[in-house]
Amino acid sequence: MKLIDTHTHLYLREFDNDLSQVVNNCKKIGIKKFIFPSIHSKYNKRMIETYNKDRSIFYLMAGLHPAYVSNNNDKEIDLVIKNLQTYDCVAVGEIGIDLYWKKKFLDQQKFVFEKQIQLALDHNLPIVIHCREAFDHIYHILKKYSQHNLNGVFHCFTGNEEQANKICDLNFKIGIGGVVTFKNGGLDKFLNKIDLKNIVLETDSPYLAPSPHRGKRNDSSYLIYIVDKLSEIYGIENHEIASVTTKNAKELFNLDN
Repeated sequence: MKLIDTHTHLYLREFDNDLSQVVNNCKKIGIKKFIFPSIHSKYNKRMIETYNKDRSIFYLMAGLHPAYVSNNNDKEIDLVIKNLQTYDCVAVGEIGIDLYWKKKFLDQQKFVFEKQIQLALDHNLPIVIHCREAFDHIYHILKKYSQHNLNGVFHCFTGNEEQANKICDLNFKIGIGGVVTFKNGGLDKFLNKIDLKNIVLETDSPYLAPSPHRGKRNDSSYLIYIVDKLSEIYGIENHEIASVTTKNAKELFNLDN
């Protein structure tokens, strides 16, 4: 069984003491590729350093997380551009709109989101979207680019069936992580109606650990709990979940090339 964690922050300080052990544990259960979403310049150095430890298994995104958008984002966008020019990035992300933490920068978040969408189009890359309490805003923006062959992932999807179908209609994948295992997460009520070809797997580690580790540090090896839950939801074997979602991730992020 081969798996890809399409969204993991293994470069954060939570893994300073045991990154090698975490990666070894992952390899034993078939997780051999890890994609790092970019957040902000203050994390960039450690992200690149971790990426350079083993470029055969670690992959980079370039992007400015919406929670860090403010009145002046020029230097941050310049860093995104620099990373895209310097490294073999597989996506622009994580980008989007977050209205949970800060609503006052909505206009700036929209502007920065679209600026980074254009960067993705310029570099022929998918985007990885952070969407929190902002689905309608993001969907409206993406509709404007529906003729531009834009694609990507709605990271950490927690929405409803209608929203999931809208995402698929835009040719985007749905990123499924630990929330699918939560007792009241709600995804298990309808996810089997969404074709598995539209799903990629992620952990968002160290955040959002799946049950039975909810509330603790998440790590990429916990991807197996997500596979187990999807196997239950779709009524198919684990290896089928792994095969389809890994194929989806490889094609979307162009990982075989």
